Amino acid sequence: MSLYDDAVLVLKGYEDQSELRQTYLEHLEAHPDGMWKACGDGHITASALVIDPSRGRVLLTLHKKMRMWLQMGGHCEPADGTLAAAALREATEESGIAGLTLLPGGPVRLDRHRTPCAWHLDVQYAALAPAGAVEAISDESLDLRWFAYDEVAEVADDSVVRLLEGTRARLAA
Repeated sequence: MSLYDDAVLVLKGYEDQSELRQTYLEHLEAHPDGMWKACGDGHITASALVIDPSRGRVLLTLHKKMRMWLQMGGHCEPADGTLAAAALREATEESGIAGLTLLPGGPVRLDRHRTPCAWHLDVQYAALAPAGAVEAISDESLDLRWFAYDEVAEVADDSVVRLLEGTRARLAA
């Protein structure tokens, strides 16, 4: 199965945000290259909020280009077999943490936003940090920092806050 096919299946199975989910599916239908950065009309991206529930905190990156505190994530690559694999790869690369695992249940949220390169149709997951995780800054970050749940709204935008709320709700379920 191709990454494109996986994305369509994941989105069809995602039960929340029906209007936005439909926008993503229509984008893919209209753009066979809609998974890739080269698609100038926008592309699917994958991200993951790295969370340490035992300590009530999340790891955010101060993105070099966007100059904002964000979850880990970015463009899909040809070697990514699934959207989940792309999100996990991005989270691992940008956090430097080995042994991350995605929170079960598929994507937590969808978020469509404009970036300097194009529209990003982001499929957002959550990744659990293993006990004793030690982060390491990547070339894509200006900084990498753990924030307590109640600090996130002070440093990050609404998209990150909603992703944290969705992640915490799933953890509590």
